[in-house]
Amino acid sequence: MEVGKIVKVSGPLIVAEGMRESKMYDVVQVSEKRLIGEIIELRGDRASIQVYEETSGLGPGENVYSTGAPLSVELAPGLIEGIYDGIQRPLSRLKEMSGDRIERGVYAPAVDHEKKWEFVPTARVGDPVEGGSVLGTVQENELILHKIMVPVGVEGTVKEVKKGAFTVDETIAVISTASGDKPVCMLQKWAVRKGRPYAEKSAPSSPLVTGQRVIDTLFPIAKGGVAAVPGPFGSGKTVVQHQLAKWADADIIVYVGCGERGNEMTDVLNEFPRLVDPRSGQPLMKRTVLIANTSDMPVAAREASIYTGITIAEYFRDMGYSVAIMADSTSRWAEALREMSGRLEEMPGEEGYPAYLSSRLAEFYERAGCVKVLGQPNVNGSITAIGAVSPAGGDLSEPVSQATLRIVKVFWGLSASLAYKRHFPAVDWLTSYSLYADRLKEWYSDNVGDEWITLRADCMRILQEEAQLNEIVRLVGMDALSPANRLTMETAKSIREDYLHQNAFHEVDTYTSLKKQLAMLTLILEFDRLAKEALDKNVDIEDILALDVREKIGRAKYIPESELDKLDELIAEEKREMLALMNEGGEL
Repeated sequence: MEVGKIVKVSGPLIVAEGMRESKMYDVVQVSEKRLIGEIIELRGDRASIQVYEETSGLGPGENVYSTGAPLSVELAPGLIEGIYDGIQRPLSRLKEMSGDRIERGVYAPAVDHEKKWEFVPTARVGDPVEGGSVLGTVQENELILHKIMVPVGVEGTVKEVKKGAFTVDETIAVISTASGDKPVCMLQKWAVRKGRPYAEKSAPSSPLVTGQRVIDTLFPIAKGGVAAVPGPFGSGKTVVQHQLAKWADADIIVYVGCGERGNEMTDVLNEFPRLVDPRSGQPLMKRTVLIANTSDMPVAAREASIYTGITIAEYFRDMGYSVAIMADSTSRWAEALREMSGRLEEMPGEEGYPAYLSSRLAEFYERAGCVKVLGQPNVNGSITAIGAVSPAGGDLSEPVSQATLRIVKVFWGLSASLAYKRHFPAVDWLTSYSLYADRLKEWYSDNVGDEWITLRADCMRILQEEAQLNEIVRLVGMDALSPANRLTMETAKSIREDYLHQNAFHEVDTYTSLKKQLAMLTLILEFDRLAKEALDKNVDIEDILALDVREKIGRAKYIPESELDKLDELIAEEKREMLALMNEGGEL
């Protein structure tokens, strides 16, 4: 083990000499306290090291021990339901060891190395295998079947495979390779800054259904897609992320609280075990991995937390699962990059961010996607990456927002004015966009109905017409509008308040299936169509707007999923009321 000496301490950055044999991104242990650090710059025999723990009390002359290995995560049964810090230390275990405040130098393995898991082999002796091939399975919990895969880079035939209860360190199979026999256990390690390989990447073809109407209807994201949620303070970024983590139809959720406020992470940690997955009836935590790196934790670990999360996501993707990773927020991750870059005395880019900000963001988001996995013919997995962006003062022209927008294909722009009006989710339908909408048309037609595409287009058209008419209303008032334009304004209001507005804390309204979304949208736009017919027959606009069914349309969002036939009854009721109105007051 190479031993260097500290020559400089600058916050979380230390410089050590005598490190000539070290490599970039090697993990080191700093001082006799064995603080964890990572080499981020090499100049001659001097190494600049970012330390993932508090460096107060360190001084020149103390030893630095190189491990010769990069920062890696442990991948094995026991990950699901885990709560980790930015470098995959288990927080619940650390609390047992050191109390509520994590002491420096405390270490615990990410997964339990003593617990025995029941391994059921699926491979047989003599089977040819390669990296990614499945040797057997472990039932991790009621929801997740954990596949034990051959490590990447190992290829040969199965010489021995065992059955029974084993710890993650015990040998469960032996692979005969060209270079000799290779024992395989359930535990794998993978360097976080290196993407896990796959056989082939393909274009996304199905949506990630979130249960959030403004997203699923107007700005859908594909499974394997990437999205950004930018917005100013108080606009609801974190609640949107929480809603996606709770209700998105991914098999696995990886939630990274990167520089988040501690009370918000506490809400997640308290709420997820209580929430019930609408698909399985099990607690949501049974398909979730949480990485909590709060704003009071060392800034260097914040930079690593994003890579820790995406590597865990790739591991489950390689089993054939659909994984969604929520990063909240990439702005605070970029701030950590800026701080470390400043301490390295690198040439600053725009607003002090490092010149490589865009490439680092791209490296993260490009690890998402739909892939054919290694070693498992006809098995596909996907990672959907959704990153919150917190621009200072809500200014989307700042570098992190602009660099993110060049990469992602879905932009859910949150509006301070909508949030001020208590309209949540505060996704601005005039500035947001989804480049997946056209690609997903075929899926929606086949799985929801052909009318979905038409209704979505009508919805967007009415909202855009409302924005144009608002300019006239501000100048001369609502009374100056024609009856047809009045109707457009009222329909747009109904779309906004009765459809796009969604209460995340209401037991029914928090989640809306695509079937219910279609019925609700049909209800609102059918009223608009019938009202136009009535106007053509000279029915007074005030009489149309006074119909009793309008109040019921406003309450339709609170109809439970089990009673969707009531929405069909409402559609029939609005037809009856409008027909009666036309027969009574119109010109037949």
